[in-house]
Amino acid sequence: MASKLIDEIVSRGLFERLPATFSTYTFDRVRGWNLLFPAEQSYLERLLGMLDRSEPALVERLFAGVAEVEGRMGLDPKTWKRREFSLEQVDFLQRSPQYAEWRSSIADVFARVDPLLDAEIAQKGRPRLVVVSAPSDLPVGPDRLWLRIAAKGKRVALDAPLEMAQLVDLLGANKRGVYDAWLIEAGSHYHAPAEGVATYLSYAALESYRKTVMEQVKAMVEEKQIQGPQQLGAELRKLRIPSPPGRLGADPLLSDFVRSVVLAGNGTLLINNTFVEWATVQAIRRARPTMAFVSFGIRNKVKPFSSLLIYTDQDAANAIPTQVDTLGTYVDLEVFYQYVWQECLKYPEYRNDTAYLFVGEGMDELLVIAPPDYPPISAEGKLTVKSLHDSTKEWLSL
Repeated sequence: MASKLIDEIVSRGLFERLPATFSTYTFDRVRGWNLLFPAEQSYLERLLGMLDRSEPALVERLFAGVAEVEGRMGLDPKTWKRREFSLEQVDFLQRSPQYAEWRSSIADVFARVDPLLDAEIAQKGRPRLVVVSAPSDLPVGPDRLWLRIAAKGKRVALDAPLEMAQLVDLLGANKRGVYDAWLIEAGSHYHAPAEGVATYLSYAALESYRKTVMEQVKAMVEEKQIQGPQQLGAELRKLRIPSPPGRLGADPLLSDFVRSVVLAGNGTLLINNTFVEWATVQAIRRARPTMAFVSFGIRNKVKPFSSLLIYTDQDAANAIPTQVDTLGTYVDLEVFYQYVWQECLKYPEYRNDTAYLFVGEGMDELLVIAPPDYPPISAEGKLTVKSLHDSTKEWLSL
């Protein structure tokens, strides 16, 4: 059941006035309303509300490119189901010679609409915090960390080694609900600070769940004789897997979120830091939390596997002994730090109001990328760990 505003917009026939492909996809999002985070629901309300109250001629001009491409695709608006987005429709679009043009026309619509919607959000901005920690076992010191993004911020010296645990307690002051604060880690160290006040995801804590998913995917691949990634992707979308344990499984929205993360197909089932990075990027994209704490670990060396075996337990499938890979972890994380920071910059909530703290566990230096009014950015000399904590808490108005 969608919101009252969305129900009213549907009843006024907006979806019948929009091009068939855009209408179908958007209505499918509305149908899955309960599996959307509040930030996603807000976006849909603002998008559809703007289209609903705009002059019909303006809306027609906005979507003229999409409608023109649909016509050349041979899409029949009378037979195309506007209130059901099926795999057959996806296949039709992807096989069309005009697929690239269609995607471009859709992107053009959002390029014209999103700046207007972003401006609304920017006016209501509030301070946000993203803390990203590197494990203490990396074979480098802080002078060799965060090299891709160091020029965007300031290296701040501390009077003592810093652990992310000394900042995680800020979660306890979160009063906006668990979707507004996230703690995502490779290990399983921080469950207690997140209990009841944040959404907590741990690669290590989900080990049993991940292995169950791997077994189901393996059985499905063998039963259906999957021939390649495209067929696998289609079957994965239909695969029924159990809910994750604990609170994640008790919340349908978080259960669906975890499912989408582990079945992403980019190694999230196999590699701890890939899971952390992808879960973080998706949490930022979808939930737009005010606080996000991200803790990477040391990954194992990746054993040889095919594109299908990326969903298979490597220890069970390959007799080669498992080895940790500290150097490979360092190389990966230098990219992941940048990915997380750049993902935030895509959204108006984060562009001008976010303090990013890149922490090396047990190190006496961190990288700070933040607005000028964030106190640690103007600190002279060494900053005490307590001052970092307290000034951050005050800046966030916690």
